[in-house]
Amino acid sequence: MDPFIVKAIQLLLSLSLLIVLHELGHFIPAKIFKTRVEKFFLFFDVKFALFKKKIGGTVYGIGWLPLGGYVKISGMIDESMDKEQMAKPPEPWEFRSKPAWQRLIIMLGGVTVNLVLGFLIYMMIMFVWGKNYVGPDEMPEGFAIAEEFKQYGFEDGDRVLQINGEDLQNSDDVNRYLFMRDVNNITVLHQNGEEEIIEIPEDIGEQMWEKGIMIPFIPIQNAVLDSVMPQQAAEIAGLQKGDSLIALNEQEIGYWHEIKQISLENKEKEMELVFKRGDEIKSVMIAPDEEGILGFSVKRNFEIKQQKYGLAESIKEGFDYGYWTLHDYVAQFKYVFTQKGATQLGGFGAIGGLFPDTWNWKGFWHTTALISIILAFMNILPIPALDGGHVMFLLYEMVTGRKPNDKFMEGAQMVGFFILIALVLYANGNDVYRWLFE
Repeated sequence: MDPFIVKAIQLLLSLSLLIVLHELGHFIPAKIFKTRVEKFFLFFDVKFALFKKKIGGTVYGIGWLPLGGYVKISGMIDESMDKEQMAKPPEPWEFRSKPAWQRLIIMLGGVTVNLVLGFLIYMMIMFVWGKNYVGPDEMPEGFAIAEEFKQYGFEDGDRVLQINGEDLQNSDDVNRYLFMRDVNNITVLHQNGEEEIIEIPEDIGEQMWEKGIMIPFIPIQNAVLDSVMPQQAAEIAGLQKGDSLIALNEQEIGYWHEIKQISLENKEKEMELVFKRGDEIKSVMIAPDEEGILGFSVKRNFEIKQQKYGLAESIKEGFDYGYWTLHDYVAQFKYVFTQKGATQLGGFGAIGGLFPDTWNWKGFWHTTALISIILAFMNILPIPALDGGHVMFLLYEMVTGRKPNDKFMEGAQMVGFFILIALVLYANGNDVYRWLFE
């Protein structure tokens, strides 16, 4: 099956699951507090719905516009902008008639479900599949180091032993730590057998962002093909598993990181690739795609180990993984407000790209857990029309004892709605621009 279709199916399944559970997070406490829920919809039913059925006092349905979902709670100023209902005297079953603490719980329900769900999925992943890692002992040839990082004392072939004096189980985490966490020093083992503690500048994350060096440590791998992706440049050029690459674009190569650099510098440009197949030297013309991808993977010359966990250990490891996932996402969120960050915002295309090219349940659940945690964080932002906007006004009411009037809330809701629509259009516009021009 085409990778695009596989990703699209996974994205639709994942978002459907997360949206339904998020809205249940509002629906259940609303019912507990005897608040009437008029509608429960997956996706938006602008003008019409694909399916709807009334059960009890609630209409359940599926809309045609896959930009989210909603529950319409009686007596609440939301995206429906039902001014007619709000003009009538409050009824006991309405949201506005409930105590502020109950309204707060109802509004926090969706975010809470998304957050808890993300943590639970990670716990399940740890229990079912465990965790893969590559330690320094499994990487005898170490890392290829970006030129900009060699000024600090790093050398090609370094193996990462510790970060801030603590052992690093998975050596490949070094890039993420540098970008999103406080790294003061890194202990490495050079190829000559000497250990060295290298001090790291405080602003290393900002440097990586501005210079576009997001993966300064690349595992050294030989340029021997392990697999060729269907319908991509390598297969079209006739490359096969086992081919040993020799030169690309008239530059001699021996390792994967050298190929990757050349292909990124020559996106969609045709180049000569020289390779060895058996005892024969051959050459073909090949062009990376708009992302600099040639469409093959190379044989690993390092060992991937697996750490398995029991039930209790899975709970702890899953919680830790979820905590640091949330921490790292919040830490990198500051880059959104930079000039470069604005161009990196992505919509459904970028989210879909997070899923694996082929169906893989572990990959699917990993990405779903990540999106769930991202949705929790984004929804709690204090923007009117988001859950966080409602929470902000409720907290104001609880602290001051004064409830914002309906006219102000309607205006704030409208402003927030237009902000969200603008962000969605901008983010998806970035996806389209990258697809067409990069």
